[in-house]
Amino acid sequence: MPVKSDRWIIAMAESHGMIEPFSARQIRSGISFGVSSYGYDFSLADEFRIFDPTKVTELDPKNVPTDGFKEIRTDSILLPANSFLLARSREYFRIPRDIVTVCFGKSTYARCGLIVNVTPFEPEWEGFATVSLANSGPRPVRVYANEGIAQIIFLQADEQCETSYKDKNGKYQAQKTITMAKSDIPTDTQ
Repeated sequence: MPVKSDRWIIAMAESHGMIEPFSARQIRSGISFGVSSYGYDFSLADEFRIFDPTKVTELDPKNVPTDGFKEIRTDSILLPANSFLLARSREYFRIPRDIVTVCFGKSTYARCGLIVNVTPFEPEWEGFATVSLANSGPRPVRVYANEGIAQIIFLQADEQCETSYKDKNGKYQAQKTITMAKSDIPTDTQ
């Protein structure tokens, strides 16, 4: 599985709309984002859902209570110590059928104790990425919208998959907002 270069990322973004909006160079004001040598540093939108532990006694991935999260729209947010929030990418992604991605948090945030979690983008997945940010440190961490948060590495398979995320009507396909966990249990049995 070769790692795709900046040339490939630029060509795919410009000719196939793989990343929108797209920066063909690295923007270095604030926390950087844009094309790097073998990846793309994406940024956060100004929409956040911060967890409120006073409203929820348990988080169940099969039934996440939306009232346990406060929706906030801002240019930056202070993430309390030992807490987490959900955010979304500013960029909309369209992943080719022979590509899978892995994602790693920016080192600038890692040095502040912030853990960035983004699951792989599967072949033919598209949408805004929902990002989980966890503050593992003893003090609050400020998180900035419209600046870099994580880097995506694009890996090309040696052959196309038999069934893509789009083919199986993945539950997070074409998400437009911060998307809470969805259960695989059919809605008529819940």
